[in-house]
Amino acid sequence: MKAWGIGILAGCAADMMVGDPRRGHPVAGFGRLAADVERRTWRDSRLAGSVHTGTLVAATALLAVAADRAAKRRPCARAAMAAALTWTVVGGHSLRREAAGIAAAIEHGDLDEARRRLPALCGRDPAHLSETEVVRAAVESVAENTSDAVVAPLWWGAMAGPAGLAAYRAVNTLDAMIGHKSPRYRRFGWAAARLDDAANWIPARCAAALAVVLAPVVGGSPGSAARIWHRDGGAHPSPNAGQVEAAFAGALDRTLGGGENRYPGHTDTRPAMGGGPAPNAADLRRAVRLSAAVSAAAAVCAAATASRRRPQRGKRAGRLR
Repeated sequence: MKAWGIGILAGCAADMMVGDPRRGHPVAGFGRLAADVERRTWRDSRLAGSVHTGTLVAATALLAVAADRAAKRRPCARAAMAAALTWTVVGGHSLRREAAGIAAAIEHGDLDEARRRLPALCGRDPAHLSETEVVRAAVESVAENTSDAVVAPLWWGAMAGPAGLAAYRAVNTLDAMIGHKSPRYRRFGWAAARLDDAANWIPARCAAALAVVLAPVVGGSPGSAARIWHRDGGAHPSPNAGQVEAAFAGALDRTLGGGENRYPGHTDTRPAMGGGPAPNAADLRRAVRLSAAVSAAAAVCAAATASRRRPQRGKRAGRLR
């Protein structure tokens, strides 16, 4: 197996076992840099936002390419670089840890603690959410972020190497920072939001497909999960989040969505997805197990894909020479 595929597996294993680096996280550093740049580049303009987003994403991709080229002639160094990059970009462990913490708080009857922890998973205002609404928000966030934080970066890493892995995380981070419908970012964050939608289009459907196939891990039926996915996935206001949330709803045999979700500056109305009862804390733990299974499968698929693609490039290069 080639160095890049080995690195992807090693990086995913590190994320599953120890999670994100506690200090000096490169993604956090990128966020601080992006905020500093924004203070100089912000204008109430789509063009300004497009230049801001494009410059930061391109610079991140070029930095990853430079690091990969520096290690190109040393397979061990290249594998180590790939593992470190994958570890810092993939965020499945932190996602599952936060969701499990909310489930534990609900199980102990501490709704205030569950509300306090919810913003680590999603941007909804938790102040007046009921227990059922907190659990629903957490399950939906586990589903969506299994795609955004695990499947999507791995897909881009497998398809486009270090540049794809790093650029995707830059796009996703910028979307989280400025891709909002608030007055400040409605125009400036437009490019980041649209680019994130495009970057996640295929990975979200891959994540949904994996959730359907792996439904038996949480006692679900692949046939029922597929039916819910195809019936409800397109009704969501997001072109990507609904795909994964509907697949998770079908796999868990629970109903997600429905009603209004309040965010800073706006309120979204969501359709109901699925056909079972509303999820409870036990279902949130099932969603965590399904997320772990989807993440593991995505890691294996990404490593296998990367390992197949690398030798083909080398053969073509050899013939050209």
